[in-house]
Amino acid sequence: MIPIAKPQIGAEEKKAVLEVLDSGIIAQGPRVKAFEEAFAAMCGVKHAIATTSGTTALHVALLAHGIGAGDEVITTSFTFIASANSVLFTGARPVFVDIDPVTFNINPTLIEGAITPRTKAIMPVHLFGLSCDMGAIMQIAKKHGLQVIEDACQSHGASCNGRKVGSFGTGAFSLYPTKNMTSAEGGMITTNEDAIAEKCRVIRQHGMRRRYYHDELGFNFRMTDVHAAIGLEQLKKLERNNKARQENASYLSAHLKGATVPHVPKGCVHVYHQYTLRVPDGKRDALRTHLQENWVGSEVYYPVPVHQQSFYMAELGYHLSLPEAERAAQEVLSLPVHPALSQADLETIVARVNEFMGG
Repeated sequence: MIPIAKPQIGAEEKKAVLEVLDSGIIAQGPRVKAFEEAFAAMCGVKHAIATTSGTTALHVALLAHGIGAGDEVITTSFTFIASANSVLFTGARPVFVDIDPVTFNINPTLIEGAITPRTKAIMPVHLFGLSCDMGAIMQIAKKHGLQVIEDACQSHGASCNGRKVGSFGTGAFSLYPTKNMTSAEGGMITTNEDAIAEKCRVIRQHGMRRRYYHDELGFNFRMTDVHAAIGLEQLKKLERNNKARQENASYLSAHLKGATVPHVPKGCVHVYHQYTLRVPDGKRDALRTHLQENWVGSEVYYPVPVHQQSFYMAELGYHLSLPEAERAAQEVLSLPVHPALSQADLETIVARVNEFMGG
């Protein structure tokens, strides 16, 4: 089976972990600090704050911006549910707008129509490794005095018009094993604002500025040095691995027939956390079965938009129509694009898709 994802863990990561274990400093310590500094440099920002996951990174970032009960955060429904759930964790309410059918990202032309007196922030999600239209989104945020929390959990190293994602507003990244880089599990917040960075550090560590003096309600969202050691080695490989993903994606796009391949807008650098097709005419599920029977992994990200999840409908009262998100959920299919693919793997993927699609 050609897997849909394959974490790239090598001897460097294993050696780094053993060094941490031998040092006796296992909890948050010097490796976390070094990882934060290196990650901030990669994104081109002043600060990076490590957390336990991408979800907690989003949660802390929202809290640091004062998002809470009664507030609204405009975001997309076509994403992993953690994006919207992180808003709920603060007591605020996610407000969903539809997606651009070409990029699968939030449609900026619909954002202003969703703004109310309760709106405090916009949360664009850089889905599948492609940046949202951050120029348009930042203009809207500035016009209306809104905060921008970038969900960059799938887009390590992606950029928009020469700027890395996570550097426009306050960014949140996931370091889950299937991402473009991993720390086994973990997250990272990025910001250029000193006050926001300080607030994030306090929230992630029980509300402490001084040891055992708790100034506010906080959480235990600290990263360990073990995880940071893995993350540091992975960060060194990120550019190389992203290039491999881009080369694999270019081959697939040049040879696949009968489906709509990913679009990369001018000025964007796509890092292909996922290589996602749009499969027309109700053929998506049959294609996926065909690939499975022929030893090619694939996955549907995501089969149910957040606004149609049972909890959001039954418990939170979401009943709205987002036709482009709903259509995408019926047509998208992600194929393997990870750096471990061989040329033979790529040729097999193309052959199996094209024989089904009639290409």
